[in-house]
Order: sequence, then structure tokens, then C-alpha cells
Amino acid sequence: MEHDGQLELYAAVADQLKRAHARVRALQVPEGVRVALTRKLLVITAAAKHDLADATRRLERFTADLDEGRFPEGDG
Repeated sequence: MEHDGQLELYAAVADQLKRAHARVRALQVPEGVRVALTRKLLVITAAAKHDLADATRRLERFTADLDEGRFPEGDG
């Protein structure tokens, strides 16, 4: 049964990542900011493969930052 719970958690994180990517694509920000945000999401995606709990925390922080309008500096 624990295996099923783990799969559900992976599915939930995957869905949240998908929504976060869609939000980033829809933002009206300079391209450098969009690239920086996308890189952060890719790091979170990679982390999910090794430490799902850490990835979940990172994704929650990332989403909160988006909600608050806190964006990283872009290159251009």
C-alpha cells in the first residue's frame, strides 16, 4: 500500500510541476527572467527523482514566490 501512496505523491508533484511550467510560460516578464524561472523548475524536477520531499518543499516555495511576484534577476 505504501507504494500506491508514493505513486500518488509523485503524480501530485508532477501535476504541480506541470502547472508551474504553464504559469511561467504565461508570465509577462523579460526572457531572462523566464529562463531563470524555467531553470529553477528543472532543478526541482531533477530533485524529485532523488528526494521527493525536498522537491515538494522547493516547489511550494517556488509557487509562493510566483504568487507574491518575487522573480529572480534575468540576464536580459
